[in-house]
Amino acid sequence: MQSLLELRHLKTLQALRQAGNLSRAAQLLNLTQSALSHQLKALEEHYGAPLFERKSSPVSFGPVGQRLLRLADLVLPQLDEAERDVRRLVEGSAGQLRIAVECHTCFDWLMPAMDAFRARWPEVELDIVSGFHADPVGLLHQDRAELAIVSEVDEDETGVAVHPLFSFEIVALLQKGHALLAKPWLEAADFADHTLITYPVPDEMLDLVRRVLQPAGITPPRRTSELTVAMLQLVASGRGLAALPLWAVEGYLARGYVARQRIGEAGLTGRLYAVSSSEGAGKPFMADFVRIMRETSLLNLPGVSLL
Repeated sequence: MQSLLELRHLKTLQALRQAGNLSRAAQLLNLTQSALSHQLKALEEHYGAPLFERKSSPVSFGPVGQRLLRLADLVLPQLDEAERDVRRLVEGSAGQLRIAVECHTCFDWLMPAMDAFRARWPEVELDIVSGFHADPVGLLHQDRAELAIVSEVDEDETGVAVHPLFSFEIVALLQKGHALLAKPWLEAADFADHTLITYPVPDEMLDLVRRVLQPAGITPPRRTSELTVAMLQLVASGRGLAALPLWAVEGYLARGYVARQRIGEAGLTGRLYAVSSSEGAGKPFMADFVRIMRETSLLNLPGVSLL
């Protein structure tokens, strides 16, 4: 029997194991779910046996799928290492990657990505530019950073390259038993008579204020805190409402510390992007770091979708 097996098939099986389902695996591989299903079905028809149990969650692999995964685990790391070595030989490996962030919650997912990157590129000097920055992209032009993590991008800005990361739901946080929990979702007017608890950042960096409250002319009383846990403590004690990424507060919601409510009928969606200089975008370790950020976020943060 002539072999149909290709490296892309091994990568697909690894992604399916990592992601746990077809939808998330398709995002990891930058494929449509239909294309991914077709690829797997072709393999199953070739071998005459199923690769995995489709109704299991997470995915449970059969004997054929398990054997191919063992091959993937043997071959793909060696291929990956060889490709990195070739890029180092051709383009050089030394460099620095200073990261500027504008969001207080970014560290929840950025740190695991940085740890994974250090293991792959130990010779690259990796650091976070201290403090939070209202204009992190500006630091690229000042040669004070190589990468900026932002929630908005200026499509007309020159000299930079935009790397889409992921989207996520922003939810309202309320005290348990709050009357607003009886509503199907919150509207701008629902925030008018409640103190809004936010990070101490400009309003244009707050999706709830910029996209929901300001267009409606709503200006609730404000209170700020540097720490997420302090914000949630204020919410839990009935001092006001907050709006944060679902992935940043999932643990507190699971413990019943506070309650959440959807913002708007369709929900409020936030997005994150990485921005580098146009020149820096061509460096192999930059592309690898962007990939790592996307993959670790999809696999570890609840409710995240890749852009």
